[in-house]
Order: sequence, then structure tokens, then C-alpha cells
Amino acid sequence: STWLPSAPGVCSRCVCVRYLDGLNAEHKFRYTDKEEVVLWMNTVGPYHNRQETYKYFSLPFCVGTKKTISHYHETLGEALQGVELEFSGLDIKFKEEVMQTTYCDIELDKPKRDAFVYAIKNHYWYQMYIDDLPIWGIVGEADENGEDYYLWTYKKLEIGQNGNRIVDVNLTSEGKVKLVPNTRIPMSYSVKWKKSDVKFEDRFDKYLDPSFFQHRIHWFSIFNSFMMVIFLVGLVSMILMRTLRKDYARYSKEEEMDDMDRDLGDEYGWKQVHGDVFRPSSHPLIFSSLIGSGCQIFSVSLIVIILAMIEDLYTERGSMLSTAIFVYAATSPVNGYFGGSLYAKQGGRRWIKQMFIGAFLIPAMVCGTAFFINFIAIYYHASRAIPFGTMVAVCCICFFVILPLNLVGTILGRNLSGQPNFPCRVNAVPRPIPEKKWFMEPAVIVCLGGILPFGSIFIEMYFIFTSFWAYKIYYVYGFMMLVLVILCIVTVCVTIVCTYFLLNAEDYRWQWTSFLSAASTAVYVYMYSFYYYFFKTKMYGLFQTSFYFGYMAVFSTALGIMCGAVGYMGTSAFVRKIYTNVKID
Repeated sequence: STWLPSAPGVCSRCVCVRYLDGLNAEHKFRYTDKEEVVLWMNTVGPYHNRQETYKYFSLPFCVGTKKTISHYHETLGEALQGVELEFSGLDIKFKEEVMQTTYCDIELDKPKRDAFVYAIKNHYWYQMYIDDLPIWGIVGEADENGEDYYLWTYKKLEIGQNGNRIVDVNLTSEGKVKLVPNTRIPMSYSVKWKKSDVKFEDRFDKYLDPSFFQHRIHWFSIFNSFMMVIFLVGLVSMILMRTLRKDYARYSKEEEMDDMDRDLGDEYGWKQVHGDVFRPSSHPLIFSSLIGSGCQIFSVSLIVIILAMIEDLYTERGSMLSTAIFVYAATSPVNGYFGGSLYAKQGGRRWIKQMFIGAFLIPAMVCGTAFFINFIAIYYHASRAIPFGTMVAVCCICFFVILPLNLVGTILGRNLSGQPNFPCRVNAVPRPIPEKKWFMEPAVIVCLGGILPFGSIFIEMYFIFTSFWAYKIYYVYGFMMLVLVILCIVTVCVTIVCTYFLLNAEDYRWQWTSFLSAASTAVYVYMYSFYYYFFKTKMYGLFQTSFYFGYMAVFSTALGIMCGAVGYMGTSAFVRKIYTNVKID
């Protein structure tokens, strides 16, 4: 029975394996007749736990007779994603057909049978690669009563070639053999070549799922979010044009009154806090570090999405992760510039400490989570256990790339835009904050602020989660770019409205409120991840559960820091604008 991924298909990390020949790492996408074609065995693991994978030969499969070829991790992304390529030992040559041939025998003693039975009970599947093209097969199956277990022993390969290139690979598993202890099980394979009209550059199209990603619901969610954007932009425009115009008219009228009338007048509103609105935020060091990190995450998201739209990053294994790491390191000056300049504007003096915190805030969070999950992966002997050399490489990137670039950005930020050029003078003594209704308290605004931004992205979250935690390849990066733009607009609009009401209640603690009200989107995303785990997946076990919730926490936190920074930057421009236009004694 052919076992290929389909909805809810098994399109595991279709970032695909690079073909190596035995002596060098040169990629062989063109072949001559009867030239060797390598079949790599990658990993094996439970179908429902996509990230719980083990080396293929951790199950007692036997190896073909051909001389072993070693494979090393070509990219950082490949090493981090737990790819473990091992040579199958099968003799395959370009355009040379192979009739059913036995390549080895499994001596099935009781421990080996128990290992296969466990794998079949847990729906283990394996992944192989030929010339960068992924192939999937299932280990075996049980009978209806669950008493007898059968192993698929015959790999029937059908390879499509267009000229001197491989453009298609299919695997059919046959030869169902009952697992009986102390027997010998022969493993066989055959290879059939056929001509194909598929172009080489289109050979990955069969792994995509347009019916899933371009479903009407996807289009509807984008349209729905656009309607929300129009509504919010309209609301903000009304506040800016109508309400602020009335405020300016009232404040101008007050300017014309004499001192006695002004003292007797009922003064209220955002103008009253002009002497405190540009007061430095509490904990300016951590606040400026968060803003700098958020600006960097936004720039990384934007650049990676643009690169993914231009290049099909899903066709090369680990390329998306490698690209994200490279872009993150390269954009470190953005973090330093925005964090350093904000800290300088707020009168901070410990700028070196701020630079270190800003540089290592996100790497420490990601590496700390990975380190914890790595212990579990090592305990499980999973292929996801990160090698020591890869950990050293990541540390070197942090200390020798991210930190120096962050220093450059911090120096530029402090010198170019670190002067506190506020439109209003800050009073020496803070103004007391008056009593206000409960729903105007910063804590309430923070809790409610993330609802609309989350509402604008939660359907896209389903597609992103499914591509990462299930077996789909995410390729509609145009949708993702639209959603990112919508998220930013909605976040800025919501934080401006929240800040306006807060300042109108004569509460000048707008910096942290604007950041946290936007960042609270992360809480709703993390809550949604619980719903997704329990109702949309069948994951189980300590390793997969800790992997899921650990990295979802990292993703949600990074998203929250990005939204918070975007919200703060937009609100900061709004606050500066309204106080520039009002006359103040």
C-alpha cells in the first residue's frame, strides 16, 4: 500500500536533505546513466509526535551490503532540527532498473520483535531521501484484534526522471510478514524508472497542499482582519480629528481666560499631565532592552518573510531556521540602536549593562528553553538532542557576532538619537494620579489590549501551528506578510486608543501600559496553543509535550515582545504629536 503524506498528511520537515557523494559534499542534481544514486535513511518516530524522532537504525532494521557513506550536518538549521542521515546500503543507479532483490535479513529474536511491536503499536513511520526528495513509509501494522503484528519488508521504489534529473520519487510498501520470534525476515527492494514531464524546479509542488492553505476560510480570515483594520483606523482617526480638535479648542479657550477664571474653571484631560507624560518609565533599563529586542524581532520577521516569498526556502532542509538565525545575528544593530537611544533619552547611565541585557534577552530565553528540552531529548535518545558542537557554534554567534553588532548599534543610537528632545518640560515633582473608574486602571487596559490583535491573527495561527506541529509545508508567505501588516496596524491602533483614555484620566504611566497592552497578545496566543494541543493534535508523552509547550512559550513571548515594541513605538509618536500641538505655559 502506498504511504504518502496527504491530509492530514505526513509532510514532515520537507526542508529536504542534500545529497552528498561519498567523498565530498557536492550536490548531485544531474546524473549520467548508471551513476550511483544514494538513498539516505533519516529518522523514525511516532506519527502523532512529529518532533519525537530517532535514528532509523535505532530500530533493528538491517543494512544493505553496499559500502557506507558518511553524512555530516551541512547547516546549523539541519543540526538543530535533529536530522540524522544514514546510508541505506541499497545499490541504486540512475536509469538502471532493479527487480525485487533481497538486500539483508533480520534475525528476529525476542528483543528485536519487542522493539518492532512497540513501534507498530505507536504508529511509527520513517523518512528517507533520494536526491533531496523526501519519501515516507510506515514500519508495519497490527491486525484488527491487535494480537498479531506485521512488518512491511519490501520497498518498491518508483523514480521519475526528466532528462538527467530526478523529479519524482514514490514508495510502495509491500511484503507483509508476521512478527514471530526466532525467525529470519528477508528485507527486499526494487527500483523502477519512468520518464516524467515534471520540471525540476516544480518537483516539490506535489508536497504542497493548496486545498488546505488556500481554503476559503483563509481568504475570509484575511478579509475579516482587513475589516477590523478599517474599523480601528476609523476609530483612531475620529479620536485624532474630532476629539483632539475639541480638546485643542477647549485648551485654547482656557488660554484666553484670565488667571481667576482659569482657577475657577474645571480643568481636566490629557493636557493636565503635560509635565509628567515624558517622565522616564519605571525600570528604564529592562524597558529599553525589551523595546530594542522587539524592534529586532520585527525586523527579523519582515526580512525572513520577504526572503521566503522570493526564495522557496522549504525546498532545502533546515534553510528556514538557518536563515532566521543569520538574519537575527545580522539585525543586532537594530536592537542596540533602538534600545540604546531610548535608554539614553530616559537618562539611563548604565548603558553597558543595558546593552548586555538587550543583546542576550532573546538568545538566553531561546537557549534556556532548548537546554531544558535537550536534557529530555538526551534521556529519550532522540535525534532532536542538540550536539555539543552545535551548542558551541550558537554560543560563538552570540558572543562574537550578536554582541559586537549590538555594541555598534548602541553607540550609534546614543549618539544620533539619544537626546531627550521632548516637546514638554518634565516637572521635578511627580503629579499625584487621581482616582478613576476600575476599567481605566492600567491592569484592566493591559488585559483587554491583546484581544483585538489576537483576533486579527488567530486563524493564521492555526495554519502556522499546523505546518509546524503537523505534516504540512507552509508556503503562503504572502498571507503571512499581510497578517504581519494587519497585526502591526491593529496593535498600534489599539494601544493609541488605550493610551488616549489613560491620559484623559490623567494617568501618565503610558509607557509600560502601551507596551504590556500590546504584549498581552502573547497570553492569548499561548492560551490558544493549549486549545490546539488538546483538540487539534494527538500528541502524547513527556518529550513531545515539553517540546510543544516549551517552544510555544518561546514563540508567544517573542511575539508579545514584538507586539509590545510596535505598540509602544506607535503610541510614542502619537503622544509626541498631540503634546507638540498644544500650547503650554
